[in-house]
Amino acid sequence: MKEVYIPAFFHEVFGEKQKVIHIVTIFLFGAILSSALFYMYSDWFEALAWWRLVLVFLLVFDVFSGCIANFTESTNQFYANSKIKRIVFISIHVHLLIIAALLQLSLVLVVFVWLYTIVCAFIIQAIQSHQQKFVAGLLLAAGVAWIPMLDMHPFMLIVSLLFMMKVLFSFSVDHYRSRLS
Repeated sequence: MKEVYIPAFFHEVFGEKQKVIHIVTIFLFGAILSSALFYMYSDWFEALAWWRLVLVFLLVFDVFSGCIANFTESTNQFYANSKIKRIVFISIHVHLLIIAALLQLSLVLVVFVWLYTIVCAFIIQAIQSHQQKFVAGLLLAAGVAWIPMLDMHPFMLIVSLLFMMKVLFSFSVDHYRSRLS
């Protein structure tokens, strides 16, 4: 498969060298799923200012695309080489909070999901063995079990679950540890 070198500005998203098919897949997944979600719940956005809608769409697109991008070997390796980059990445992921604020939703439930995700991501970062995948899988399964029990609009539920998958599992686990070490 053809690989391309990624400009330094996009290393945080794609790593240093990425397969073209992965780039296309990441963008298609983000675009199709975001568009489908906004189409399915378009009535929910009728009273929303256009600029809020655009920002929410971009943030949701980032969550969905990043969920897949973080599974690629290139992105995984880019962050595997720097614990500081991993900590910064986790720390700046406040997407859910911003989305809820832009949609003028109560932050209480979203804060629970966000805190659970971030705390779990830091727990996974503290594990430096192959147990990382097991613990991350356990924490992801627990989140998938309890988050739907919250009284959340289906739009926010879907975004919340994929945000959790992106940060807690897709990003926080060093998926290629055996190949890179």
